[in-house]
Amino acid sequence: MDAKRLIADPLLAWYDQHARTLPWRALPGTAPDPYRVWLSEVMLQQTTVATVRPRFAAWVARWPDVASLAAAEEADVMAAWAGLGYYARARNLVKAARAVVADHDGRFPDTEATLRRLPGLGDYTAAAVAAIAFGRRAVVIDANVERVVARLFRAAGKPAVRAAAETITPDTRAGDFAQAMMDLGSAICTPRRPKCLLCPLADRCAAKAAGEQEAFPVKTAKKPRPTRYGTIFWLEWIGADGGRDVLLVRRPEKGLLGGMRALPTGPWLADRPGLVDAPAAAADWTVLNDEVSHGFTHFTLELALAVACVDAHSATDVEPNGDARWWPVDRLAEAGLPTVFGKAAEAIGRKRCG
Repeated sequence: MDAKRLIADPLLAWYDQHARTLPWRALPGTAPDPYRVWLSEVMLQQTTVATVRPRFAAWVARWPDVASLAAAEEADVMAAWAGLGYYARARNLVKAARAVVADHDGRFPDTEATLRRLPGLGDYTAAAVAAIAFGRRAVVIDANVERVVARLFRAAGKPAVRAAAETITPDTRAGDFAQAMMDLGSAICTPRRPKCLLCPLADRCAAKAAGEQEAFPVKTAKKPRPTRYGTIFWLEWIGADGGRDVLLVRRPEKGLLGGMRALPTGPWLADRPGLVDAPAAAADWTVLNDEVSHGFTHFTLELALAVACVDAHSATDVEPNGDARWWPVDRLAEAGLPTVFGKAAEAIGRKRCG
């Protein structure tokens, strides 16, 4: 038996009995839907299955296929994406859907190379869609697969892991093999205390033989993330009828959280700014004792919270326009605010106005 089958055969036999039931996976005997495969892979990047399950269901209920997503308003898509991180992925979902409709007659291309030409599809996503949706042989490596392969071969470093994965990826059932590796890493070959007694590949695992399971994958030292500072401004309008609105702005298209609705902020700086750096409007601001902290990929953000209330008799220079608008406070959940601004709104809570 060749090296591929020594790994693939027992793994696929295990998968046939223990595969996870996931809303984006095709039922046995049915063809995978490339749209659902692609969408799930994008959603799952650095997000847990538990988080994605309900979000995926809500998404496909609203946009059930690539044509409906291609026709969607980008602002609606961005709002629906809120809380899943990396908002550039949401923008690329719309761009890729429109490219599939415009350039491929509404059908996803079925090769890894052609998929990679779609907006936002990098090496991993293109390989995953090619293998899972179309059965193409492709080397699919996510964090779970990387851990399994690193332990099987005691492979250190991503190039070594990829080279090893290439040697065991079978020519047939490529999609099942990729998903089997993911499931094995999720349920058995876990980061800590792997369940080696239950593993179908235990007798092939070099790390287990050496008693070094938890030493792989070899971790590189992480650089400390710098901290940036800023202020979030909650400006609340109190109407004559007692209704309350808060000022929201749309962030610039380019840059972090681009195109998203948000509470106004000052600049994000290396040093803690004073409130006067960038007030959202000329108003009587109160800085709360609470602060909001949020971690992005490359830095941590510490934000002071400033609150002001205005009404028809207040002097303020706020004139909402295409990039700013008053939003009902009791419907703020519908605005699709990014997580950091949702944290700020929650922290402000009842302290916002008297």
